Amino acid sequence: MSNIAVFTHTFEAVPNVSCAFTTRCGGTSANEFASANLSYEVGDEQDTVYHNRVTLQKQLGFVHWQELRQVHGDEIVFDGAPSGAAQKSLRAGDGLATTDKRNALMVKTADCQPLLLTHRSGNYIAALHVGWRGNVLGFPATGVKRFCLHYKLNPKDVFAVRGPSLGPIAAEFTNFAQEFPATYKSFFDPDTNTVDLWAMTRAQLLAAGVPDENIHGLDLCTKTLSDSFFSYRNARTTGRQAGLIWIN
Repeated sequence: MSNIAVFTHTFEAVPNVSCAFTTRCGGTSANEFASANLSYEVGDEQDTVYHNRVTLQKQLGFVHWQELRQVHGDEIVFDGAPSGAAQKSLRAGDGLATTDKRNALMVKTADCQPLLLTHRSGNYIAALHVGWRGNVLGFPATGVKRFCLHYKLNPKDVFAVRGPSLGPIAAEFTNFAQEFPATYKSFFDPDTNTVDLWAMTRAQLLAAGVPDENIHGLDLCTKTLSDSFFSYRNARTTGRQAGLIWIN
């Protein structure tokens, strides 16, 4: 099996927490899903997806998976039961949090933002699936607030990293006024009808109390870098890459 190409991120202040963002490169999927699709829910061959997931698990070294059937909402599941690479999640939601070591929290994306959180102690992690609808709901901010409330944490001790996703020059919204609240107008460029979702997420994290120096981003646009990433805006039938975070 071919290893999957990944980008890793390390929080210097939290060395025992690992983050990885996969690409579409590697793996064994074919056609629209070529070649490292990790989702059972998009029409790819189930056995192929399983092989891709097992390859990634061995490659990165975590023990368990945890994921959700993502619905573009803002529900967070705290300390849910882990599953295996062969299992498709039936529980709906868009956020996961845990204190369980070597349990990788997985967010599947194809333009949406995978947003990974950890506490300075390295004992608490979370993974949020933030599409533009999640931004409209203010999920980066409410996600941090609920993460901190549940585990009794201070947001000043939270670190965040945003993975590859739809970039500012490619995030076109021709119906911005109908789809976003007027309070988000500063993130909209009327000359190009584009929205800077990356800046919007950063602003929402800051509003939740996360320090600016604790916020990181991989500024890689999934739509424009189509050889490296799956993009729903490029093709409605396509695979999913993933953002993963786990405690070692």
